[in-house]
Amino acid sequence: MKPSRSSFLTLRGVRYHVRTWGSPQRRLLVLLHGWMDVSASFQFLVDALEEDWHCVAPDWRGFGLSGWNAEGYWFPDYLADLDALLERYSGDAPAAVVGHSMGGNIACLYAGVRPRRVSHVVSLEGFGLNPTRPEDAPSRYERWLDQVKAPMTFSEYPSMDAVAERLKKNNPRLSDDKAWFLARHWAVPTDEGRVRLRSDPKHKWVNPVLYRAEEAAACWRRIEAPVLWVLGADSSVAHWRRQQPEEFDRRSAAIRRLRVETLAGAGHLIHHDQPHALARLIEDFLRQ
Repeated sequence: MKPSRSSFLTLRGVRYHVRTWGSPQRRLLVLLHGWMDVSASFQFLVDALEEDWHCVAPDWRGFGLSGWNAEGYWFPDYLADLDALLERYSGDAPAAVVGHSMGGNIACLYAGVRPRRVSHVVSLEGFGLNPTRPEDAPSRYERWLDQVKAPMTFSEYPSMDAVAERLKKNNPRLSDDKAWFLARHWAVPTDEGRVRLRSDPKHKWVNPVLYRAEEAAACWRRIEAPVLWVLGADSSVAHWRRQQPEEFDRRSAAIRRLRVETLAGAGHLIHHDQPHALARLIEDFLRQ
């Protein structure tokens, strides 16, 4: 495995953990993980890259080794955190950004809000969220108010092996060695001899703010960089595309310089299932 380094810095008042690979003298490649994940999740993809990159992957606030928020988590904060991260690592130069799932959605929104800060965007399984309706608002607000009052927890595990088995259950393609590697970064032993996740349970709160696909599309229409959308052939997103091709085409039309690819033998966690094929796809795209 290519060795990584851990750094801790303060971004917008939050202690952020940032994992890096390669020399800062090399071309920058920013890697953004998804919900309930950590920066180390990109290790297999980084190992498969042919070129020497300076890969920078933060643990989003509330995940991994980064700080938690007492008030919960709001999507605009991730955009602002990314803005601060790029100022730190990229300066005024536009950066190539790869994001998985939630990280892909953040990358695409940011590229439309700050079009000159991004040179290339790769979104792995991040194509927006399920649309909501105005009439959903009252029940969402009510659920959120109830959850704010109640303490939230994640289930603990008896051992790190149990965490690895859980990861393999979530993704049957995951090998034993990959599952064990991810488990060590995904979870941490407690003083009581059990294992807990490195994630703030407040991520379980429902977002009371409705997702409005039209607003996301308005941001996407401002993207100037080329964009690569990658689906896993066996993922729920690919299934959604087959079931609702009109909606997929409508969202795709909002991005001018878009390339869409599907990787066989991969589910939602493309960077775990097919890291070498994905690395070739990404590097080919970034060379253009």
